[in-house]
Amino acid sequence: MEKLKKLREQKKYTYNDMAKLLKISKPYYWQIENNKRGLSYQMAVNISHIFNLKPDEIFLDEVLTNNKNKE
Repeated sequence: MEKLKKLREQKKYTYNDMAKLLKISKPYYWQIENNKRGLSYQMAVNISHIFNLKPDEIFLDEVLTNNKNKE
Protein backbone atom coordinates (compact mmCIF):
# COMPACT_ATOMS: atom_id res chain seq x y z
CA MET A 1 0.00 0.00 0.00
CA GLU A 2 2.12 2.76 -1.39
CA LYS A 3 0.09 5.65 0.01
CA LEU A 4 0.17 4.19 3.50
CA LYS A 5 3.93 3.76 3.29
CA LYS A 6 4.38 7.38 2.13
CA LEU A 7 2.21 8.69 4.96
CA ARG A 8 4.16 6.65 7.51
CA GLU A 9 7.49 7.88 6.15
CA GLN A 10 6.30 11.51 6.09
CA LYS A 11 5.54 11.25 9.81
CA LYS A 12 8.92 9.54 10.29
CA TYR A 13 7.18 6.56 11.88
CA THR A 14 8.80 3.15 11.80
CA TYR A 15 6.90 -0.13 11.42
CA ASN A 16 7.37 -0.52 15.15
CA ASP A 17 5.91 2.93 15.88
CA MET A 18 2.81 2.11 13.85
CA ALA A 19 2.44 -1.28 15.50
CA LYS A 20 2.61 0.30 18.95
CA LEU A 21 0.05 2.98 18.05
CA LEU A 22 -2.30 0.30 16.66
CA LYS A 23 -1.61 -2.16 19.50
CA ILE A 24 -0.59 -4.90 17.08
CA SER A 25 2.68 -6.68 16.37
CA LYS A 26 5.31 -5.24 14.07
CA PRO A 27 5.03 -8.21 11.64
CA TYR A 28 1.25 -7.76 11.51
CA TYR A 29 1.62 -4.09 10.54
CA TRP A 30 4.35 -4.90 8.00
CA GLN A 31 2.02 -7.44 6.39
CA ILE A 32 -0.75 -4.85 6.10
CA GLU A 33 1.51 -2.24 4.52
CA ASN A 34 3.01 -4.78 2.11
CA ASN A 35 -0.32 -6.30 1.00
CA LYS A 36 0.43 -9.65 2.64
CA ARG A 37 -2.56 -9.43 4.98
CA GLY A 38 -6.10 -8.27 4.46
CA LEU A 39 -7.28 -5.09 6.10
CA SER A 40 -10.41 -5.01 8.24
CA TYR A 41 -12.59 -1.92 8.19
CA GLN A 42 -11.83 -1.27 11.85
CA MET A 43 -8.08 -1.45 11.24
CA ALA A 44 -8.46 0.95 8.30
CA VAL A 45 -10.29 3.36 10.62
CA ASN A 46 -7.61 3.00 13.31
CA ILE A 47 -4.83 3.66 10.81
CA SER A 48 -6.64 6.64 9.31
CA HIS A 49 -7.02 8.22 12.77
CA ILE A 50 -3.24 8.20 13.20
CA PHE A 51 -2.93 10.38 10.09
CA ASN A 52 -6.08 12.46 10.76
CA LEU A 53 -7.60 11.27 7.48
CA LYS A 54 -10.66 9.31 6.43
CA PRO A 55 -10.09 5.64 5.49
CA ASP A 56 -11.10 6.35 1.88
CA GLU A 57 -8.38 9.00 1.60
CA ILE A 58 -5.75 6.34 2.29
CA PHE A 59 -7.18 3.09 0.98
CA LEU A 60 -9.90 3.69 -1.64
CA ASP A 61 -7.67 4.48 -4.63
CA GLU A 62 -5.63 1.34 -3.98
CA VAL A 63 -8.71 -0.88 -3.72
CA LEU A 64 -10.16 0.53 -6.93
CA THR A 65 -6.85 0.09 -8.77
CA ASN A 66 -6.49 -3.50 -7.54
CA ASN A 67 -10.05 -4.34 -8.59
CA LYS A 68 -9.54 -2.77 -12.02
CA ASN A 69 -6.37 -4.81 -12.56
CA LYS A 70 -8.25 -8.03 -11.80
CA GLU A 71 -10.80 -7.41 -14.55
